Amino acid sequence: MIGNMHIKNIGIIEDLTVDFNNGFNVLTGETGAGKTLIIDSLQIIAGGRFSKEMMRRGEINSFVELNLFLPENNFCEEDNVVVSREIFDNGRNTCKINGRLVSVNELKEFMANVIDIHGQNDNQVLMRKQEHIKYLDNFIGDEILAQKEKYLSLYEEYNGIKRELKKNYGDEKEKQRKLDLLKYQLEEIENAKLKPGEEAELNELHTTMKNSEKICVNLINIEENLSGNAIEGINEAIRSFEKIEDLNEKYSEKLVELKNIYYEIQELSRDVSDMNGDLIFDEEKRNEVEERLDLIFSLKRKYGNSIEEILEYKQNVEDEIFAIENCEEHNNMLKEKIRKIEKQMLELCRKMNALRTKYAEVLNKSINKELADLEMPNAKFKTNVEYVEDGNYTEDGLNDIEFLITTNIGDEPKPLIKIASGGEISRIMLAIKTVLADSDKVPVLIFDEIDTGISGKAAKAVGEKIKIISKKHQVLCVTHQPSIAAKGDYNYYINKKVKNEKTVTNIKLLNEDEVVQEIARIASGDITDISLNHAKELRKVG
Repeated sequence: MIGNMHIKNIGIIEDLTVDFNNGFNVLTGETGAGKTLIIDSLQIIAGGRFSKEMMRRGEINSFVELNLFLPENNFCEEDNVVVSREIFDNGRNTCKINGRLVSVNELKEFMANVIDIHGQNDNQVLMRKQEHIKYLDNFIGDEILAQKEKYLSLYEEYNGIKRELKKNYGDEKEKQRKLDLLKYQLEEIENAKLKPGEEAELNELHTTMKNSEKICVNLINIEENLSGNAIEGINEAIRSFEKIEDLNEKYSEKLVELKNIYYEIQELSRDVSDMNGDLIFDEEKRNEVEERLDLIFSLKRKYGNSIEEILEYKQNVEDEIFAIENCEEHNNMLKEKIRKIEKQMLELCRKMNALRTKYAEVLNKSINKELADLEMPNAKFKTNVEYVEDGNYTEDGLNDIEFLITTNIGDEPKPLIKIASGGEISRIMLAIKTVLADSDKVPVLIFDEIDTGISGKAAKAVGEKIKIISKKHQVLCVTHQPSIAAKGDYNYYINKKVKNEKTVTNIKLLNEDEVVQEIARIASGDITDISLNHAKELRKVG
């Protein structure tokens, strides 16, 4: 149960602390005083979404903390568990369970086993057909849970093998399609006859071809200068050194150096001449180089950023082709495994269907009894159980469950969404909650204005049902109905006042006289002798 709740900076709540009690806790008060903000705070601490607009104006953080008494919990050995969530204006969250930092998802998972918040919007869950099987299974309880656990384990294995088969091209059409594609890619790369380093050589050759005229003119100029003036000048210098080489050793040394230079320039001149000769390109040769570069570019777009990467891709393609062509034996083993698992799953599906069919009738009778108590005597609730062995396994088996209802005698049962009004849906949901109360292990149930659309005897009946639920669960209920408020074990009054030129929310646990006055206020809007007497009568009945 929730022992204590502390809220800071949420809406008009500045700093609020409230102690709740076991049993039926009723929250009433002025419109806009902050009743909904308390429910919002519970949703926040349960890991729900937080909007920045919920933060109190001018503040940089919001904070919610619950002190819980949980004799049976899987988180820690202590009965007392403190959970908190602090949210900052930059979106950062700090969530803690008994002082240990946890993620929002971990907080949400933990609190899902602690509180169940039921408001007007939650009635929409009842409208969703896919949720109906969960209600039925919760009603059946441990008897189906054992079967479902075995089934889910097989179902996960079943889907895992199917994924592996798909990856291994167990589907013949997919396998052939993939093989055709891979063989096309392999043939395309092989036909190109790529060589490592080839692209760099081709790019160099292509650059030379594009600039051959410019290169040719300059090479001719270099050759003429080397074989002309340079050679003649050096030759003249050699003759002069030869005339004085006997006079000093250093002259003979320089003569040797100069002769070496002469031979190097002669060789260089011949090389330049050869270079010039190599520049004879025809248009056909240039086209060949450009087509080759275009081919490499096209392959790079498909298979890699370089020739080396393309060749690596080619090796991977060859490996995959080999794997596909030789995976038949492995796939056959997986298919046989699937057949065995399907046989086990089918047996469990039949058992679950038998349980669901059996307990659907029990659920129908139980809910119809509750609906009669909730001033819907002509309503007939029916759980439609369909079962088809078509191999379309889901996580719930092969059952298709839908809740149907008729609210008038003689009508055919139809889906809830097509029949029920808002007030009727609230009572149907409450009937289900009442029936499930014995099997529901969540200790705290929160009802937020579920009395919308009902009044009179129906409201009184709703209060009685919530009272029954509160015998086995701690209940927090926000209500505007005096007949429901009168059923409370503990009644809290929520109001607002101005403090330091800001509106703030207050909450107070009422004594018996104050409870009667509050019921009178809700009933008539004014506290008069008549409304007080009426409130006292409601309180006695409660």
